[in-house]
Amino acid sequence: MSNITMTDSSNPSGIVYLVGGGPGDPGLITVRGVECLKAAEVVIHDRLANLALLTYAPAGAELIDVGKSPNHHPVPQAQINTLLVEKARAGRRVVRLKGGDPFVFGRGGEEAVALVEAGIPFEVVPGVTSASAAPAYAGIPVTHRGLACSVAFITGHRANPAADPACDWQALAEGPDTLVFLMGVHNLSHIVETLIRHGRPAATPVAVIERATGPDQRTTTGTLADITVRAGEAAVRPPAVIVVGEVVRLREQLRWFRPEVER
Repeated sequence: MSNITMTDSSNPSGIVYLVGGGPGDPGLITVRGVECLKAAEVVIHDRLANLALLTYAPAGAELIDVGKSPNHHPVPQAQINTLLVEKARAGRRVVRLKGGDPFVFGRGGEEAVALVEAGIPFEVVPGVTSASAAPAYAGIPVTHRGLACSVAFITGHRANPAADPACDWQALAEGPDTLVFLMGVHNLSHIVETLIRHGRPAATPVAVIERATGPDQRTTTGTLADITVRAGEAAVRPPAVIVVGEVVRLREQLRWFRPEVER
């Protein structure tokens, strides 16, 4: 049974649901996420959220596309925050539909802070993050007894020490067994070079998984020593997830998602 919070004309403020839409396959959204969409009066959605999910929204719901692509943000984050507050203050049930999980590199935390500061009630509906789903659909478990007892999720979008000096590359290279980079395709060469420079063996297996969980998923594999060349030859494009670690070796044995193209 749904426990959606309803609003009415006596309530001066609506509510915002920060909903994770999953990594691409529309079947991976949660039951709670579907409940929220079915009760929505406004849906503010991202580029990476599968548009098929919008069919769950009522026929009269207002649909607002605020999608971003790499280096192109037609609707700035500050404007999205303002939009959420304005729609909720008008007494509307608002679903902020994001790809993956809203609190895993989805800027959901920033939006939640904006809602708190504006006094707007909200609920976070976790989603399946591509950080785990992409490797899983490529036949790569991010942890495995005997191979990997730890995993780290890292943003690759600012994988540049000058832009993000807080990134401890030494700890990443020497610490977690499995490294999963999101939004790192354009910085792939910098990522692998920096990991090698800080001690990660050049022979460490790497997989780059494009358009994860969709029918056109592609996986390019190699090592830190050659993945940049291999990805270039494959014309890898975002969205893609980069997996670094010994668990990548399990792909040949565990690959189950057959629609994808192997490279």
